[in-house]
Amino acid sequence: MSRQYEAVYVFDSALEDSAITEKLERFHALIGATGDVTVDAWGRRQLAYKIGTKETGYYAVARFEAEAAGLPEYERAIRLDDGVIRHLITLHEHELGAPPMTPEEQAAAAKRREEDEDEEE
Repeated sequence: MSRQYEAVYVFDSALEDSAITEKLERFHALIGATGDVTVDAWGRRQLAYKIGTKETGYYAVARFEAEAAGLPEYERAIRLDDGVIRHLITLHEHELGAPPMTPEEQAAAAKRREEDEDEEE
């Protein structure tokens, strides 16, 4: 049974963008994704804390659908790659944030905001 997964990668910031793209393609070929693999590159950012001697990293987030049987080889390849500083793979069950509001809920929220603004004056 295929499931939705989300993987966050932190690559060494010294790597070139083409090398990172190549690594991502290689990793995603290992999992045998059944659908499209969506990659959102966040770019180079300051790490929250120093990891070894690294203070910056290149962040990328990927979403894909795959069989659980392909994950061990995929994770092994990531762990063995020196260019990956950290990674995290989780089940992607739903979008973050609140569910969409109905028109009635939107109208009620707008009315509450107006009342709050009137009270402040």
